[in-house]
Amino acid sequence: MKPKPLTSNSSGHPHLIGRARTNEHKKQVHARILFKSFKRRHGLLAASFLRVLLFAPLMPAAALAGAQDNPTGGPLAIEDLSSLPPPARLEQSATTPQWTVSLGGIFLGRLVGANRTLDARVPGSVPFLATAITPGTDIFNSNAFQQGPSAGPKIDLTYHSNSGYGVEISYFNVFDQDAVVSIGPDTPADWLVMRAPGGFWQTQDFSYQAMTWSASTNLYSAEVNGRFDASRRVTLLAGFRWLQLNDSLQGTLTPSDRTAPTWKTTCPLCNLFQVTSDGPIGNLPPFWTTGTTNNLYGAQLGVDAKILEVGRFSLDGRITAGLFDNNAEQSTGVSIQKVVYPTSAAANGAAFVSEARLQLKYRVMNGLSANVGYEVLWLDGVALAPRQIDETHAAPLDVRALGINHGSNMLFQGATFGLEYSF
Repeated sequence: MKPKPLTSNSSGHPHLIGRARTNEHKKQVHARILFKSFKRRHGLLAASFLRVLLFAPLMPAAALAGAQDNPTGGPLAIEDLSSLPPPARLEQSATTPQWTVSLGGIFLGRLVGANRTLDARVPGSVPFLATAITPGTDIFNSNAFQQGPSAGPKIDLTYHSNSGYGVEISYFNVFDQDAVVSIGPDTPADWLVMRAPGGFWQTQDFSYQAMTWSASTNLYSAEVNGRFDASRRVTLLAGFRWLQLNDSLQGTLTPSDRTAPTWKTTCPLCNLFQVTSDGPIGNLPPFWTTGTTNNLYGAQLGVDAKILEVGRFSLDGRITAGLFDNNAEQSTGVSIQKVVYPTSAAANGAAFVSEARLQLKYRVMNGLSANVGYEVLWLDGVALAPRQIDETHAAPLDVRALGINHGSNMLFQGATFGLEYSF
């Protein structure tokens, strides 16, 4: 006899337990299929949502870039997140200014100059020819010029990279700093004497005249420096710089002669009280003119530091120093018997340049600041006009430059001011 099939209402029998286990297994398989489908459909969507949530507020362009990377418009895989830069780097590039432009002015005056006697006083009772060898009293020296300060433009452009490196370009110049000094005429009259190598000497032609000296100086500077942020407050500098320093000196008799000084040949032993005039004459040239040009090329090192920050105010300090090659030139014109004889010379020499600056800034608004500062510039190894007198041999029919003296130094100091914009 065949056994009867198992019935469904017989719980607790072995065949019922087997069927229940089969149904449970089918449910588990179906759940796995649904989970995988949900993961496949919604997991990628969640990844895309996570990417938008994290990065869209920081860089809106990232959404556009993502669309370009996935032209199909479909959801992005979670692996795509690895190609994105870190959030901190995105935030830095979006908020840190990389360019700074400063437009302003600089106002400098010179404090140190060449030391050379320009005028001596000899008693008027001494015969004219004897004034060439008679010791006198020094009454005016070239370092006594009080050249007033002058202003000029100052422009700076700086690039800052997120890596801490950068570069800056700076330019400024100060226009002519002029000074004029007149010595005499004296009462009672004294000879005013200027002497130079080669037997040259100059006196006034008539007792009513003064000996007038004029001086002029101007300066140009351009530099390019690499920058490295050693810390949040300290930046190291290294670069190249060009400076041009021009200096001039001129001596004239004022007022100009009203008559020809023929007494110098007809009565060379006359004293100043015996000088007479005879016949009209026009304006005469300066009796001495010298000009120098210094072109300095060199490398420099420096430090730029933020000293203090209080609210909207900040105080910065900067110092640079470097060795330079000075290509110096001098040109001189000497008047002998009212005829000017020109001569010139050029030479290269070593020079030293150092600059220091303090600058106070006030942040007007984000990106825009106003600044004012104090500046000191030291030049050593330059050619100044008064020192070229001793380098010029001046004698009748023999006027020549013996060389060039570039052993002088000069100090400039003054103020800077301007507006600074960072973007």
